[in-house]
Amino acid sequence: MHTTLHDTLVSAIRNIPDYPKPGIMFRDITTLLGNARAFRRAIDELVHPYAGSKIDKIAGIEARGFIIGGAMAHQLSAGFIPIRKKGKLPHETVRVAYSLEYGLDEMEMHKDAVTPGEKVILVDDLIATGGTAEGAVKLLRQMGAEIVVACFVIDLPELGGRAKLEALDVPVRTLVAFEGH
Repeated sequence: MHTTLHDTLVSAIRNIPDYPKPGIMFRDITTLLGNARAFRRAIDELVHPYAGSKIDKIAGIEARGFIIGGAMAHQLSAGFIPIRKKGKLPHETVRVAYSLEYGLDEMEMHKDAVTPGEKVILVDDLIATGGTAEGAVKLLRQMGAEIVVACFVIDLPELGGRAKLEALDVPVRTLVAFEGH
């Protein structure tokens, strides 16, 4: 029996209630990553629309965006850009502040990671409020990247992240959506 992509992915994602605090349903993709079939289907589905187009780099947001982004970069024969929390990269960096649920944090990338005009796909495991992804978009654009699309395995639409990126003229591609937080 052939299961749909949606069913394959949803059944591979572990749901952890009340983590990291009461009332939150944590969507854990480590189980999806550990399921060879689900992981491969997710990556294939994320890269499919861009196969054959000239993508220069995949920018992955720490940490699960590194795993998904690395696999996507391999499939698309593109380079990979790590976007990290401040203080983790060894060379000259550019930094941006972004909003978290409570307060601000900063993320950075190497100054020489992207050159103006390069076509970049931004990747993370999940889009919720969109604060982190919005910060990454600003960082990449500050360095002259052309963001083709932002890709996520999971969308939590009620939290508005997709709309926030679309308001910045960044197309958003997600594979599954869950209600709630």
